[in-house]
Amino acid sequence: MIAAVGFVAESSTSTSDFSSFSVPLWTWVAFLATISVLLLADLLLLHRKEHVISVKEAAIESAVWISIGVSFTFVVWGAWGGEAAGEYISAYLIEKSLSVDNVFVWAVILQYFAVPAAYQFRVLFWGVFGALVMRFFFILVGVELVERFEWVLFIFGGFLIFTAVRLMQHKDEEVHPENNPMLKFIQRRVPSTTEYHGQSLFTVANGKRLATPLFSVLVVIETSDLIFALDSIPAVLGVSENAFIIFSSNAFAILGLRALYFVLAGAREKFRYLQPGLAVILALVGLKMLVSPWYHVPTAWSLGTIVLVLTVSMIASVKFDRPDADGPGDALDDQLGEGQGLVGDEPTAKD
Repeated sequence: MIAAVGFVAESSTSTSDFSSFSVPLWTWVAFLATISVLLLADLLLLHRKEHVISVKEAAIESAVWISIGVSFTFVVWGAWGGEAAGEYISAYLIEKSLSVDNVFVWAVILQYFAVPAAYQFRVLFWGVFGALVMRFFFILVGVELVERFEWVLFIFGGFLIFTAVRLMQHKDEEVHPENNPMLKFIQRRVPSTTEYHGQSLFTVANGKRLATPLFSVLVVIETSDLIFALDSIPAVLGVSENAFIIFSSNAFAILGLRALYFVLAGAREKFRYLQPGLAVILALVGLKMLVSPWYHVPTAWSLGTIVLVLTVSMIASVKFDRPDADGPGDALDDQLGEGQGLVGDEPTAKD
């Protein structure tokens, strides 16, 4: 696997106008080791014991993760220059913005399975770990395809524009975990119990090893992460074609998702105009990919546009939010049920 990383990182034969630099193998090893240490510290030091995470605690952790992700821009700048740094922060902002939708999907999944609040961090931890592994391989494949077959950019660009249109039409608002094919497979094939056993994914009862509901939750979360990766990875390929830039931006954006989830779950913030803003960003990135053989949009322009669209979307969401407005937050509440919060507290899972 590391050999594959080294090959992709050092093959800079693309004819695009993106930053071109080689990433030595030791840099990949050091970065993956740093990510591993951060994950282990989060799991074994900060969240070793199960507990209900407060909004304040989540907000502090979210701020720390965002600070780490943004600060890495300066590491990229110092190592490979301003063009690479611009690509990194652009990719990070795209990935972080798209992740907000993923957070709302997590909320629906956790509520559907009535996951006790004290257990939610652990299942989201393994969900994030699985997402990092999946995206690692997806990014290697995506970069390799773009480098070998430039026409793949047209497919990715068209797909992003199609996704943008669906977002504008609110095609992706409703989530139905019960229709997940992987969940149906587990329910038929994997011996399971309907009761939670702490934070364990498996338990032993009457001499038999059984999957707990948390295992089903994890499978559904990983499936949703897979679907979101199909949107986000083509999007970041529109602002960079370097595997290290793309993976590092994805990794730091994803690492803070657990804390972001608990912030959103507690505050129940409504991002009414975020989805249209994301649609605009995806459409612009898609167009950029389509015209890339003839014209390269400067990284500074891409970054400026992303920041402008996100800023306008967030300001509009706060300024024009109305109690009777039908935004993503309202759609989420409708799915969870009247009077229910985003954090489940029931001891058993929904059948």
